[in-house]
Amino acid sequence: MSSRNHTDKVVSYPQAPPVGGDHAPERQNCGIYSKPLRNENVVHSQEDGAVWIAFWPGLPKEQLETLYKQAQGRDFVVLSPYTGLSAPVVLSAWGKQLKLDSADDPRLTAFPRANVNGPGTPEPGASCSGGIGEPSA
Repeated sequence: MSSRNHTDKVVSYPQAPPVGGDHAPERQNCGIYSKPLRNENVVHSQEDGAVWIAFWPGLPKEQLETLYKQAQGRDFVVLSPYTGLSAPVVLSAWGKQLKLDSADDPRLTAFPRANVNGPGTPEPGASCSGGIGEPSA
């Protein structure tokens, strides 16, 4: 990533979901969301150490339940549907991304453990609340 400036503009990211770059001044509050989120706000959360777990809208109920269990009660995790994903589940942290064919993949647990406030985080330990959005959990 060449820059990580704050901007109010829509950013064109090279991948979906993004894994860093310029972003909104307001972070996305971490938690579970039932609607797609604005890339620029979640990228701010990634800068602060969050992992974004994005999933296909319409993912089977049993896989959604697995994702909810993974995200519920965890600090620095954002879970939301994402239209146009190239895989059913995509995990993204600052500078890193992992595409999964299923929520049953064991890497679903390992990726957040390794990347929440991980070594590539530009601002580790910053807050994952006090921003925008009201997660359902």
